[in-house]
Amino acid sequence: MNIQRRNNNGLPMLSITLLALLGVPRVIAHDLQWVDPHGIINRLLVFIPPIVWILYVLGKRHHVQYPFLPLMAIGAVYGLFLGITHQLLWNMAFETPPALGGNLADLPAAANSFLTRTFAFISSIVTGTVVGSVCGIAATLLHTLVKGKLRG
Repeated sequence: MNIQRRNNNGLPMLSITLLALLGVPRVIAHDLQWVDPHGIINRLLVFIPPIVWILYVLGKRHHVQYPFLPLMAIGAVYGLFLGITHQLLWNMAFETPPALGGNLADLPAAANSFLTRTFAFISSIVTGTVVGSVCGIAATLLHTLVKGKLRG
């Protein structure tokens, strides 16, 4: 098995996975409340991984012609890691677990837990994919600008 085989997006799955893992320390620090959510450390943990993703993909321009797709893939895998990490740290992240309200407030505790965890997991994947897509848009614009300057 060749783990360096490139996907249709131009990056090997190993690279996508390792780049996505760069975002996990922020998830852990957030869930365990190790950092001030408004502090500089948190901001660095938020912004450095996507910047690294963009720089890495743009640096691979010989293998990656269109940066949007690989960055969206990195974001989706990051979202998966985000969801898994949130699930693993769920009981440590909340003194009182989230509860449904309104018409769903009377659900049994197991159903409430299942629904809140399921929606949190799906939300994590969507969040990661959106972050990757925003990075992909930014990288596509940068790629176009750099390509134009190299030609001109």
